[in-house]
Amino acid sequence: MRKFWCLIICFLFVFTNVPFYAFGTKDYEKRNEAYLRDVKKRDAKREYYKNCENDAPSGKMTVEEYNAISNHINKKGEELKEIDKPVQPLPSELKYAPHPTYKIVKYNEPVGNVELSLSKNFYKTKQQNAQGIVSPDFTKLVYTAIYYSPDSASTSAEVFMIPLDTGKTELERIKYAHTSNRTEKPLLSTSKKIDNFATFRSLTPVDFSADGKKILIKEKIGNSYDGIWQTNMWVYDFEADKAIELSEVRDAITYRWTTFYDLPLADKRWDIVPLGFSADDPDRVVCRAYAYTGKSPVFLGIWDIDVGRNRSNLLSTENIPVSISQNGFKLVQDGVEPYVLVEKEEKALKKIDEKKLKQQKKNKKAYYKECKKEYKAQLKEIRTEYRENVKEYNRLTKYPASTSYNEAVELYRADKLENLEKQISKEEKNITKLNKKIEKLDKKLQEFETPEEETTSAE
Repeated sequence: MRKFWCLIICFLFVFTNVPFYAFGTKDYEKRNEAYLRDVKKRDAKREYYKNCENDAPSGKMTVEEYNAISNHINKKGEELKEIDKPVQPLPSELKYAPHPTYKIVKYNEPVGNVELSLSKNFYKTKQQNAQGIVSPDFTKLVYTAIYYSPDSASTSAEVFMIPLDTGKTELERIKYAHTSNRTEKPLLSTSKKIDNFATFRSLTPVDFSADGKKILIKEKIGNSYDGIWQTNMWVYDFEADKAIELSEVRDAITYRWTTFYDLPLADKRWDIVPLGFSADDPDRVVCRAYAYTGKSPVFLGIWDIDVGRNRSNLLSTENIPVSISQNGFKLVQDGVEPYVLVEKEEKALKKIDEKKLKQQKKNKKAYYKECKKEYKAQLKEIRTEYRENVKEYNRLTKYPASTSYNEAVELYRADKLENLEKQISKEEKNITKLNKKIEKLDKKLQEFETPEEETTSAE
């Protein structure tokens, strides 16, 4: 029978986590203190394992933690499937791939031939960022974002500006420019109407002004089945923070050819080709005009327009070269790094990876050691607190209490004061002993230093 009860008790301890204090005493206060001690121990242990897992997160978390970091809550209450951690290859494990090299060239070269080029996946992705143009002082990059609406097969565009990091080299400024740093508001945007099928509206930066404070942008409007209808010129002023449409030049061209040559351009298809800012007068924009009235286009002259006053002039009726300033820059691929350099870089990366792995192991080991040290310190503090509480409780309960006057509390306070005084006197004695030891060490140090001083003086 005795063996049977021993087996039952062992079963309770091992499988049901019944604490020892449940059978040790019938005193409520002691059992409560022991219960609080064990709860704190479990919390400390849980915190220890949690800190260890934080070094390499396992995905385990409470509902509150999950709700705090997630935007979506599973309404059906289904259990989340465990997903294997992806193995990220080290840089040295990557096989050889051609490393392109880049160079900075003029953007508007040849003059007036800057056009947007759409990728093959544009109609699948429905968005594309075009080639950017960099200002002459390399402080900003302007690019076009093109959008495709499949419902009407139409396109629209917006022009954004990205501030460049002036702390890097000119080449690195352009390479590491990212659309996440772009201005929230576009500099210029086209109409986004989808009432006409297959209509396209595009914006293309042509060039910066010489001081980089203005940029010329051309807007093309047309139809995918009917060609280009009209090209408009815009100048965005960064200081004034506004876009100016240079529409007067089209009116001047129409008036001249309708009035003097009896050619009603309003009934004909004709257009302009913006070339850029004039090299002779940086405040004027130059363009060429053509009429598509037959097999070959008819040249309508070279025109310029003042950005500030919006006044246009006819520069020449002949298609002659014009001096245009080329101010903006762009990044183009120059070639590929030699394979020998890539091999050397791979060997260097292997050494770096080995050092990183060793350092990571050291850091991980030190982190676990620190977590264990904190855990042991918490357990020690919990045990000390428990012993002190039980000791204080035993001291309080050994005095009989009275109904008229709480004698037990008074006796407990007197006993407590007496113990504190004894402890203070004990610590004072320890301090005096330490002071004596320090004095002895000082004397030994002085005796050790004295012979050296005498020998130096004798010499």
